[in-house]
Amino acid sequence: MNRRPSPILEHGIVAAAGPLLVFSLYLLFAGHNQPGGGFAGGLVAGVVVVLGWSAGGPEAVSRIIAVRSSALLGAGLVVAALTGFASLLTGSGYLESTSWELAIPLIGKVKATSALAFDVGVYLVVVGMSLGLVQALGEETPADEEAT
Repeated sequence: MNRRPSPILEHGIVAAAGPLLVFSLYLLFAGHNQPGGGFAGGLVAGVVVVLGWSAGGPEAVSRIIAVRSSALLGAGLVVAALTGFASLLTGSGYLESTSWELAIPLIGKVKATSALAFDVGVYLVVVGMSLGLVQALGEETPADEEAT
């Protein structure tokens, strides 16, 4: 597809992508204590992928995110499933939440829960699905190739 992208759209998306991704990560990490989580954060990151596709097409998204969508989907499913099975190893129920306090230099004590690991898996699944959708929309069908 030969189209000239809009410079206003390109610069607007470049300016908006960083804050949107930071907000996406905020939703991911704040999700187990406040509204948000892996699904909401993944949707915001998916919006960044769709905006990148609308500005530069599927080639631009492939240059920015060099990971295949199936790899993100698979990694997210594995992380989410392993989070559930890890609680079974400790004698708890499937997906029963546990928490840890970690002392991180320069930051101090940080509380981490197993819900965060599950949310990371969900986040990866949603971003992978958004990326897969954009890649599928950008593919040329055999009828499109004959027309060119």
